[in-house]
Amino acid sequence: MTFREAISFGERQLNDVGIVDAKNDAWLLLTFVCKIDRTFYYVHMDEQMSIEQQAEYENVINKRAEHVPLQYITGEQEFMGTSFHVNESVLIPRQDTETLVEESLKLVRPGMKVLDMCTGSGCILISILKNVVDVEGFGYDISKQALNVAKENAKLNNVIATFEPSDLFEKVTDTFDIIVSNPPYIPTAVIGTLMPEVAVYEPIQALDGKEDGLYFYRKIITSASDYLKENGKLLFEIGHDQGESVSNLMREAGYKDVRVVKDLAGNDRVVIGGL
Repeated sequence: MTFREAISFGERQLNDVGIVDAKNDAWLLLTFVCKIDRTFYYVHMDEQMSIEQQAEYENVINKRAEHVPLQYITGEQEFMGTSFHVNESVLIPRQDTETLVEESLKLVRPGMKVLDMCTGSGCILISILKNVVDVEGFGYDISKQALNVAKENAKLNNVIATFEPSDLFEKVTDTFDIIVSNPPYIPTAVIGTLMPEVAVYEPIQALDGKEDGLYFYRKIITSASDYLKENGKLLFEIGHDQGESVSNLMREAGYKDVRVVKDLAGNDRVVIGGL
């Protein structure tokens, strides 16, 4: 099989099972397996792949055809312009979440302490720490497997952060200037309707926001005031239809200047409030 034939093979296999961006995924998996770029491809596209390359390429195409997310196959995802390691223990970082980081960066200053609750891959906290010097960062998550990924990503990005296991604030003892969180917020009944890449392969614990999707917002909002310093800020990522609900929960809990920020697509994406 030549490199050109490999792309055609991969695209056909993925199209047949309804992968949306079959051609691009076939190309990305070829570059992943063969460690090539477009220049190499166009010069050598009619040359034969090695037996090992062909076997491995067919293997990863078969995985993708089973709707295993591309990022779990390659083990990485770009977020805020940098690369993060991902596996089945963590949600795949999404561009929508960059809005939460961008809004946090407007508030974080040197000397502050930042808590990332439900940190997952650590991409939010690590991105903040990469952009503001002299900030102490702490990430908590109930999943020890997710925390292992976060620690790996901190090393990968040359960032010093503390990652510890905790069921929400159970093990948290310090106070913070900023608390950020992208908690599970998909209503339980909706999860089964999502694309299989999400519903089947991403960790259910990081998706399921219980019956109405607001369970973790209620829990975090209720407790966060005990861990925020005077004038501290609480920032959430939210689902596109949760702006009003989460804003009301924060106002009812005594947070001031509560506002909703939209993402690049024009959807409600972040809620911010302060003490």
